[in-house]
Amino acid sequence: MPKQEMPVTAVPAREWRRFARRDVLMVWIALAGLLLLCAVVETGTMRSSALLSMLPFAAILAIASVGQCLTVQSGGMDLSVPGAITLAAAIVTGHSDGHDGRLPAAIALALGAVLIAGLLNGVAITKLRITPIVATLAVNALLVGAVQSYSGGVLKEAPPQLSRLAIDKTAGIPNTVLLAALFVIVIYLINGRTIWGRRMIAIGASSAAARASGLRVSRYVIVAYMAAALCYGTAGIVLAGYLQTPATSIGDTYLFSTITAVVIGGTAFGGGRGRIVGTAVGAVFLSQLDAFLTATGAPSSVTYLVQAAAIAVAATLNSAEAVERVQQLMRRTRSRRRRSRARVQHAPGST
Repeated sequence: MPKQEMPVTAVPAREWRRFARRDVLMVWIALAGLLLLCAVVETGTMRSSALLSMLPFAAILAIASVGQCLTVQSGGMDLSVPGAITLAAAIVTGHSDGHDGRLPAAIALALGAVLIAGLLNGVAITKLRITPIVATLAVNALLVGAVQSYSGGVLKEAPPQLSRLAIDKTAGIPNTVLLAALFVIVIYLINGRTIWGRRMIAIGASSAAARASGLRVSRYVIVAYMAAALCYGTAGIVLAGYLQTPATSIGDTYLFSTITAVVIGGTAFGGGRGRIVGTAVGAVFLSQLDAFLTATGAPSSVTYLVQAAAIAVAATLNSAEAVERVQQLMRRTRSRRRRSRARVQHAPGST
């Protein structure tokens, strides 16, 4: 009877959970340290009124950032964030034209437009084999041009109902925060508790291995970019309502911020497991940091320097974690392969 190799068992779930705790711990420590610094240096930023003013922007950033997290997890990156946010804001304000009755159709059109942009990103990356940075940058330019053509360079005022939904609170909690929590919970559950999420993790870790195992990598990557675009579009719609009179530059600051939130949240460049909750916490960290620097009178350039430093530190730590994870995975795989072969050799009837 010929020898047969037993399939190699994957790393147990407890190992992944242990690494996950180490990945996400960093952003919680950073947020706690920042809040302590604010309480000591700028006590005004810790008042309830200041926190309630900061949280809506943190929530909007969190919605956009979890979308960016999906693309980084898939092994890419999305630079079309500013264009998608601005396009959604332009369409929802332009089509509604200040009338509440036209708001549902305007929201549908805005989300449909950004979904098409996400589809373009995914197809360019998977079918045309264009590098994600180049493909999404080109799509962003296309979206910016579409905004200018559609709006003439001036966005209209948001309808009153959208502004109320974005500004009002429910049980004392800003509606934007509740919406962001819904996005984070849903994407977290889909990403970590479903077959689709597990396959996305496998594709991000090694697209070649995932393709060899029979997964339709292109389909999953396209869906990831479309889901990310849906997050950007939602963020743009909510931001337009919150600002009431948005400008054509409202999405510009979200490119660097979403990438920073993803990286300091524990998601490593190159793909693999995405840290959805960590990304949301990273968005809160960045928003509170911006409030702190504004209160201290620091120039806007300091914000970018701090974000760049955070990316550098987080990327270094995540790279170390990734190397350790791969090394342990290889050791465990070799050990299990040896045990599997030994079981087959000593099995009754083996030759």
